[in-house]
Amino acid sequence: MIDILHAEPKHRSGWEQLWRQYIVKFGAPDMPDDVIDGLWHRILDPDHAMQAWLAIDPESQADAPTVIGLAHLIIHPHTFSLSNVAYLEDFWVSADQRGRGIGGQMMTALQAQAKQQDWARLYWLTGDDNDGAQRLYDRLAKRDHSVLYKIDTV
Repeated sequence: MIDILHAEPKHRSGWEQLWRQYIVKFGAPDMPDDVIDGLWHRILDPDHAMQAWLAIDPESQADAPTVIGLAHLIIHPHTFSLSNVAYLEDFWVSADQRGRGIGGQMMTALQAQAKQQDWARLYWLTGDDNDGAQRLYDRLAKRDHSVLYKIDTV
């Protein structure tokens, strides 16, 4: 069984290694180190809306945990209730660990966290061409047929 844990300072190296895989895949391979450092500081700040949950290989050393999956959440108010909701902004399992059910275990742990924290909803977007992720998500959640629009300002 994979351990799913809230990010701690000792996870930095493993998290960053996985994060760099993710940003290469999703078109930001040149993300500056200060942005990566800033993201990590947000994740560790208990007063910030951002959280990271990590899948840790239980066979790894306690002082040097091997991070094999990551989930970044942004917790925010909801207009249809007084409860918060959680937006799953980033979700990634190391390519060499896929097919072992880690993504499903992570999503189950996130859903349990949502219930424990009284978040009204856990929601996310994925690319319309991300077939592998969609197969997992279709087993776990109800597909919404919204259309995303965005205006980049930077």
